[in-house]
Amino acid sequence: MKLYFSRNPNPRLAAAVARYLKADVTFEFASPFAPGQAERFRPLNPNLSLPILVWPGGSLWEADAIACRLSRDVGSDFWRTGNDEPEMIRWLSWGKENFVRACDMVHFERGTKQRYHLGPIDRQLVEEGLKLFHTMAAILEAALAGRQWLVGDRVSYADFRMATFLPFNDVGGLPLGDYPVLAGWYRRLEAIEAWRDPFNGLDAPPLPPVPRQGDGWS
Repeated sequence: MKLYFSRNPNPRLAAAVARYLKADVTFEFASPFAPGQAERFRPLNPNLSLPILVWPGGSLWEADAIACRLSRDVGSDFWRTGNDEPEMIRWLSWGKENFVRACDMVHFERGTKQRYHLGPIDRQLVEEGLKLFHTMAAILEAALAGRQWLVGDRVSYADFRMATFLPFNDVGGLPLGDYPVLAGWYRRLEAIEAWRDPFNGLDAPPLPPVPRQGDGWS
């Protein structure tokens, strides 16, 4: 199998999962939206978005689906099954609609739009994202009190998914430090090599730079 990836948040998530699981995949950096690439990738994913997992005769897109497939392939409970599966799905669903969404709102304005010259920062949307972040971070802070991980006593895909945008917080500027339990949870994630640097040894060109404060970043 081959995983097409980039350094952007969701492809990074899929690459981290594959490296953590030591899945039997090869990695290929891709840019489906680059000139001349759309027709190559549209049969694999009509959305042209990454990540994409391919194998002879088939393909799978969306990071959550890829994480599920790879976990099953290697026989890991990183994607929880059995009695823990409903709790994991609860965190995936809640996270994507709440905490991850808040992180995405802020990162899109301060990071993605600036990297790819998509327009000025919408400061109202940043404020809305920060407000949502504070509300949801407080919920996570309480949920993680007295525990190491979101589901059971071991890291799971729920932790990886919840943290999708936190590796980009150098540009996102989310006040993670206001929530010491949440910050401690993220430090534990960063201690996992596959999460900290999923691109180690891969051909993965860096993301375009983001202007810093004084250059239009705020």
